[in-house]
Amino acid sequence: MNTTSRRKFLKLGMLAAALPLPAFARQGLFAPERRLGFHSLHTGEKAELPYWIEGEYVAESLAEINHVLRDHRTGEVAAIDTQLLDLLHRVSAAVAASRPFQVISGYRSPASNQMLANNSSGVATRSLHMQGKAIDVRLPGIQLADLRRAGLMLRGGGVGYYPGSNFVHLDVGRVRTWGG
Repeated sequence: MNTTSRRKFLKLGMLAAALPLPAFARQGLFAPERRLGFHSLHTGEKAELPYWIEGEYVAESLAEINHVLRDHRTGEVAAIDTQLLDLLHRVSAAVAASRPFQVISGYRSPASNQMLANNSSGVATRSLHMQGKAIDVRLPGIQLADLRRAGLMLRGGGVGYYPGSNFVHLDVGRVRTWGG
């Protein structure tokens, strides 16, 4: 990270920390309900629903999210990590998104991941997609660079930037960044 972008990043972090509680409340971070919307670009399926209500994750909503974010190649469904859902909620609030995430890749079965890794140097052989801890997305109406910045500012895990393919990778692994 060069000095200019590091300074800008630190300023954004300090600004976020200095925001008064009502600003966070307006973004829905302390609301009694957390909602997410998804549109799977491979299956055409959509889901827009509350996944957390008054301190509890909603099992039916999580099951629907797991289904929409399943491996579109094999049809295999796996649990999407709730920390990833919370990160997506915070990212959505940070960019003031009003539309669902467009999903390029959610859960990936080991077989699908291996096939992709065999055909691309950009796919990790131990990808967090296989654990339901990673997602590749974009948000209609939000610049890709702004989505990336929000992910970086929140420091919830890894942020990969793929402007040529028009998506951002977000995960809840260790904090790191790549792409550009």
